[in-house]
Amino acid sequence: MPRFFIPAPASDFISVTGSDAHHIGYSLRMKPGEELTFCHGGTDYCCVIENISESEVLCRVVDAVPSKSEPSVELTLYQAYPKQDKLELIIQKTTELGVTRIVPFISSRCIARPDEKSYRKKQERMQKIAEEAAKQSGRGIIPEIAPLMTMKQALEDMKKSELKLFCYENGGEKLSSIPFGGVKSVAVMIGSEGGFERAEAEAAENSGATQIWLGERILRCETCPIAVTAIIMNITGNM
Repeated sequence: MPRFFIPAPASDFISVTGSDAHHIGYSLRMKPGEELTFCHGGTDYCCVIENISESEVLCRVVDAVPSKSEPSVELTLYQAYPKQDKLELIIQKTTELGVTRIVPFISSRCIARPDEKSYRKKQERMQKIAEEAAKQSGRGIIPEIAPLMTMKQALEDMKKSELKLFCYENGGEKLSSIPFGGVKSVAVMIGSEGGFERAEAEAAENSGATQIWLGERILRCETCPIAVTAIIMNITGNM
């Protein structure tokens, strides 16, 4: 069933305009009486099309249920900014796997270091990538792509989560040994191409993050967040 993301409905009727209305009426060739789903904040609104015009699709809400596709744990990914378009791949794949929020940050060994203006332009595109991935994978939310942070800001922001994890190539606990039971929010921090400096690992540990280790094989910076997200979703019973 087609799914679209909307602001919170104000009544039992949802009016769709713009590109989504065009997609429903012209691309999908849907007609009054057919069903589709709208999503907001983890809730699925099951709707029936009442009327279609050139500029608007009017739908009636027949049921509202929690989205079955949303994980039981909120996972925030703190990703050191990689070079080229690797971050776009990370956003797409971790969105499909169930991440809730992605926070890019600048660490000591980041090669790419966009300024605030250029990042804002990239942020719009990356948010769109998250939206498309959320639609494709049947998510109930669109993960937020946060503003670019310094590592100090990212470590402070991580404190919002119950469980804080720091991927470190020089050792730590295995993910399988981390106690996830009953945890509702998890933050995981992953480095760029060159990994982390020892001082950064110590700063993460001092802020309350547990160092985790993925074994003897060194994963690329675009592989690591995908692997970690999948493992966490599996351990927490969401895969």
